[in-house]
Amino acid sequence: MGMVSEFKEFAMKGSLMDMAVGIIIGAAIGKVVGALVESVLMPIIGMVMGGVDFSSLAISVGDANIGYGAFIQALIDFTIVAFVIFMILRMMNKMKKEQVEEEEAPAEDVALLTEIRDLLKQR
Repeated sequence: MGMVSEFKEFAMKGSLMDMAVGIIIGAAIGKVVGALVESVLMPIIGMVMGGVDFSSLAISVGDANIGYGAFIQALIDFTIVAFVIFMILRMMNKMKKEQVEEEEAPAEDVALLTEIRDLLKQR
């Protein structure tokens, strides 16, 4: 097997493709949630806290200006994005679990045939 065909087999594995799709969707969700936080939530939080704009918060130490507000903003963004992704994964896992349970339960006619077979074996 040549190197090119080996690479093709590796690249087309389901898990690798699933991971690529997950990364792309995760990046898109990150942008959406980031826009939600920046445009909707942070202005509301700022109003509640008396008009505080986190991004402009800073401490001056000598000649250095330490902008801790941007860090607070990034922490809030991360927390919300992580929570949204957690909720999406939780919902997906629940749907997978329900699907597996449906697949594992034998059909009614199969269960009946299995019962008949077992009764015939006992005779």
